[in-house]
Formats: sequence, C-alpha cells, structure tokens
Amino acid sequence: MIVVKVGGGKGINLDAVTTDLAELNRAAEKIVLVHGGSYETNVLSEKLGHPPKFVTSVSGYESRYTDRETLEIFEMVYCGKINKSIVEMLQQKGANAIGLSGIDGRLLEGTRKDAIKIIDAEGRRRVLRDDFTGKVERVNLDLLNLLLGAGYLLAITPPAISYAGEAINVDGDRAAAVLAAALKADRLIILSNVPGLLKDVKDESSLITRVKKENVEQAMAFAEGRFKKKVMGATEALNEGVGQVVFADARIQRPISAALAGKGTVIE
Repeated sequence: MIVVKVGGGKGINLDAVTTDLAELNRAAEKIVLVHGGSYETNVLSEKLGHPPKFVTSVSGYESRYTDRETLEIFEMVYCGKINKSIVEMLQQKGANAIGLSGIDGRLLEGTRKDAIKIIDAEGRRRVLRDDFTGKVERVNLDLLNLLLGAGYLLAITPPAISYAGEAINVDGDRAAAVLAAALKADRLIILSNVPGLLKDVKDESSLITRVKKENVEQAMAFAEGRFKKKVMGATEALNEGVGQVVFADARIQRPISAALAGKGTVIE
C-alpha cells in the first residue's frame, strides 16, 4: 500500500501526477491519494475580498488562519474545484476514482482546537479562539476498506470533521501520515514544488537525498516555512510503522514512479 500526498503549491503538475497514478493503479498497485490546494485557495480568497492570513505558532510552525469565511472558501477549492478536477483527470485516464473529503463518512476525525497560541507580527504572544483548525486523530478504516475493496482509486482532501460535527482545516501532510499509518502503508510519498528537502531553499542542487529515521530531528533544521509540517508528518508516519517516506518533485513527469525509484529525499 502506498499513500501519495500532493501539495497545492504553484507549479504542481497534476496532469503528470494523475497520469502516473492511473498507470500504477492499472498495474495493481494499491494507492490512495491525498491532495492539497493552498495556492488556488489564496487566489480565490483574494478575488473574494477575504485575503489569506497565515499565523506562526509559538513552536514556530506556520498555518493558515481559518475563520468561518476562510473555511467556506477552503471547501470551495479543496472539495470542489481541485478534488473534482483530479477525479475527472483520473477518470479520463482509465482509473475509476472517487473524490472524498475528510468530512464524508467521518473519514478523517479529530478535535477542533479551542484556541491557538501565536506570535504576531510584532513578536507578541496572542491567543486566537475563532479558528476552525484541528488535527486528524482517527480514520474511518471501514469506509476506506469498503471502497478500496471495490476497486476504487481514492482522492482524499481536507477538511476533516471534528467529534462535535464541525468541519476543521487540518494539515494535509500530517493527515496523510495518519492515513498511511492506519492503512499500514509501506510508503508515504509527499510531492511538492521542490525536489525534496534542501539544505538551501534557494538552491535546488542542495538536495538531501537520504535521511535515517533517527536523524529526522536534525533534518528539521533545514526545513523552512510549511516544509516543517512535511518533516513533522514524516516523523509521525515512521513512528507509527510506515516503512519509508519520500519527499519528491511534483513538477516532473512520472513523479510517483521517480519517488518509488528513490529520487528525492528518502527517509527510512
């Protein structure tokens, strides 16, 4: 079993991702796709007059500030435009795909945070209480196995659902890690618009090609911005029994196959 997470940054080649995914699916590889949509969400938010806001937690992690209006825009993009575009691409390429959000059938469940502590632009600590964010803690394996057993290729996207029944914005990389652990996946492949984890984010030739599991914490020192969540997700997946995590490039042809062949940053 392979879980593939493809990010939503600018420059992602979804045509190449879905072509590779459909070919691997025909070759009887068991694969589940998790996707993002951050760039498109930012664009639509600007057009709707509700520009995106990002906050940094006291522990140094950046995330999207998600009030109710932002959550609704998020759902339009992730659950609507991008999810259905991916399903359409996969159907055109011969894969019988189904698109689901974490809300559907309580596929991805977790707790909505009562409050988040952030560092504002002036360096002061603040508490936000109207944020619809959380963390995936539970996966509906019965639903997943029912659909996978019937031969469907799954394209899954945030948001998740809280135990109280509220939609919550969750980090896609960490959600994919929980999903990979629940499915007892052999590999988690995290695709984005860079070749992998870089020593210097301005130099793509500075790719770190191999990291041992016990050295992941040291590797975090090279992660900047939202890539920190990818390293965190990788750590969580490995700690829960996933055999290998690969950070790889979603801009190239056959990106999943390249990652399976070891191209990118391999952590095991």
